Amino acid sequence: MNYKIAVLPGDGIGPEVMGEGTQLLQQVAKLYGFGVELEQGIVGGASIDAHGKPLTDPVLNLTKQSDAVLLGAMGGPKWDGLDYSIRPERALLGLRQELGLFANLRPVKLFSALASASTLKREVVEGTDLLVVRELTGGIYFGQPKGVTKLPDGTERGVNTEVYTTPEIERIAHVAFQAALKRRKKVTSVDKANVLEVTELWRRVVTKIHKDEGYAGVQLEHMLVDNCAMQLIRNPKQFDVVVTTNMFGDILSDEAAMLTGSIGMLPSASLGGKVGMYEPVHGTAPDIMGQDKANPLATILSVAMMLRHSFDQAAAADRIDSAVEVVLNEGYRTADIQEPGCKLVGCKEMGRLVRDKIEKAKG
Repeated sequence: MNYKIAVLPGDGIGPEVMGEGTQLLQQVAKLYGFGVELEQGIVGGASIDAHGKPLTDPVLNLTKQSDAVLLGAMGGPKWDGLDYSIRPERALLGLRQELGLFANLRPVKLFSALASASTLKREVVEGTDLLVVRELTGGIYFGQPKGVTKLPDGTERGVNTEVYTTPEIERIAHVAFQAALKRRKKVTSVDKANVLEVTELWRRVVTKIHKDEGYAGVQLEHMLVDNCAMQLIRNPKQFDVVVTTNMFGDILSDEAAMLTGSIGMLPSASLGGKVGMYEPVHGTAPDIMGQDKANPLATILSVAMMLRHSFDQAAAADRIDSAVEVVLNEGYRTADIQEPGCKLVGCKEMGRLVRDKIEKAKG
């Protein structure tokens, strides 16, 4: 079996961490007897510099003709002054929309070795293992009307519209319930139904799917978003699968990421269309770009998610996850997760250590 993968490194530290991810991907492909064809393209700020737009038609076509997409973070201060319509982040929204990627999966699992790296007490965070399922192509980021208009009195008015339809809510609810069936069989649906009519609809539709579509074996609870934000800090172990809207998911998943000690540890998968897209949750970190200080583990774990969800290579994915855990247990750390008594390593060395553990592991 051969897989074609579009590799879009992005900006900032993107090319550095992507380099470690693709080296590891080629390694496990060889170990497990499948082929990978990697074709690289530029997106985001790099594409703006080269082509004047964050996402070009040739790159979009490349992704549509691939079996999966590996994506790096995009953006940075260099492009902050541009009009919203051509900022680097528009490439990400465009890819999600064009590829039909309506479900974003963000696993938040604390490696025991990193419990003390979290800003919360060990007894609060140890054992945290939750999955945020974020609706990705609807809601306030895509709703119309939107924009800033000049009013007759000279002031301005900004508008963004939060919109969801029944089918959009139904399909993301199915993703959440199906994920829960493979985990601990609990779904927390997060909304603001006491204030926002659009999420009153959200709650009603999620409840109906749970009742009518054969998910009786899954426990469903509803939680207001402000309470969820508090509960993630108070008792994160109560959560299994959290399903929510585009904007709420964007915010809550970053909050949840910090439970693990660093956002540099979190992978993600965007699914729903024919081609899945996989990317680390962290940003471009331009302040450490080119200094070999970046943490490649989120990208490496995103490769594992790609193998699991797009290619049905669960054994290879498990081998990657285990190798990461072994390296952390042995006390190796990049700067973002460094703590007293641990061995500080750079991006390249961390990637090499994980590949070494993969090579030596049985499987």
